[in-house]
Amino acid sequence: MDLEGKVAVVTGAGGGIGFALSKALIKAGAKGVAMADLQAEMVQKSALEIGGLAVPTDVTKEPAIHTLLDTAEMELGPVDLFISNAGISPKPIRDDNEHWQQQWSVHVMAHLYAARAAAPRMAARGGGKLVNVASAAGILMQMNSAVYTATKHAAVGLAEWLAVEWGPKNVGVSVVCPLRVETQMTANTPDSGTVRDGVMSADEAAATILEGIADDRFMIYTHPLAGGYWAKKASDPDRWIQGMTKLKQKLNPDEG
Repeated sequence: MDLEGKVAVVTGAGGGIGFALSKALIKAGAKGVAMADLQAEMVQKSALEIGGLAVPTDVTKEPAIHTLLDTAEMELGPVDLFISNAGISPKPIRDDNEHWQQQWSVHVMAHLYAARAAAPRMAARGGGKLVNVASAAGILMQMNSAVYTATKHAAVGLAEWLAVEWGPKNVGVSVVCPLRVETQMTANTPDSGTVRDGVMSADEAAATILEGIADDRFMIYTHPLAGGYWAKKASDPDRWIQGMTKLKQKLNPDEG
């Protein structure tokens, strides 16, 4: 996708990767960027800083996603690109049902709501692009969090289904699977083995993601190593489980 002159929506845009993506889109010549975030004051400040349109939004509410899209199209024009980026940290580590439901709502249902709202409109106008930001935990794992691992795997699976469903209707779909990116969400998060692969800034990650969008790639990595790890996991799952078990014990010796 050529980003120049396009209208984009980015969720989770108050800070981190979402803010970096919004900034990079404007720099790349986007006509306008609607920046959504649950934290109203933060996203308003961030939008003012770069010339975006702030739309405070709770992405776990389907009607709110429709309102976000309506607002973006009323203020900026037809939306060509919807980047569903909002996410929540797996810290503090919890295993209660409420935490599972919260992570499921943000990491899976929000992507589904975005697709339901945006894809039919895009298809009716001749095409568009959906980008779901998941995590390398969606193809590998987050060894310190079962819920983060499970919901990010679900996010990748959903993106695969959306790509097959909407691709023939000229709505492209990409999924982003970052390794460690330096954001407020990852600050002070226990190492799950990713620090050794390099900690990338949000701006660096955004640049890599926009390259993947421009190239219409389905799977977009911030760190190329992630693809290699995924291939090794697929080629020998038993060996991969054994290796991850040893790594977890090395990083968290007090657990066992």
